[in-house]
Amino acid sequence: ALVVVTALAFDFTNGFHDTANAMAASIATKALTPKTAVVLCASLNLVGALLSVEVALTVTNAVINLQNPDGTPRAELLADGGDKLLLILLAGLAGAIIWNLITWYFGLPSSSSHALIGGLVGAAIAGQVAVKWDTILFKVIIPMVVSPLFGFCAAFVVMTAILWIFRKGNPNRINRGFRGLQTVSAAALALGHGLQDAQKTMGVILLAR
Repeated sequence: ALVVVTALAFDFTNGFHDTANAMAASIATKALTPKTAVVLCASLNLVGALLSVEVALTVTNAVINLQNPDGTPRAELLADGGDKLLLILLAGLAGAIIWNLITWYFGLPSSSSHALIGGLVGAAIAGQVAVKWDTILFKVIIPMVVSPLFGFCAAFVVMTAILWIFRKGNPNRINRGFRGLQTVSAAALALGHGLQDAQKTMGVILLAR
């Protein structure tokens, strides 16, 4: 029960960062009111969490060696009532929550997903549980480096194309149209966030079952 409550607390701190990321631009340009933006973001995060379980599977199966091939917890983690497994999850969540609060307080954008995975890995090492370093490299570290570079390049190409396509358009009409499209892009970002971040906590709760 404590792990589940802590996981939900982690999700709450996750919202400090990522809900603002998804909706800040739409609120700033008055495309959406703050209340509408929050409701839209929350709804689509929930939908995204229900569309797939791939990220949840990565958290539960691919990062640290907590499970047997059939999905059952490893025998050494179940000794003494399974305390070791639960303590690893609790310590990992606590580390991620502390990092989320620190970065939120100082206004630093950060990845809650990487904070959680880092917390779980640190707890696993302290608990003498094997870490799947190949998965950490190919599914965490490399994407962490590549994703902002890809976002930078893709945004540059899209922005250049938009400026070229609409270079002779009426500014007022274009602004009205793009204000509506901004709502669509914010909704898509919220949906994508649900596909990613909502699932990682689902994976932790599943492990604690």
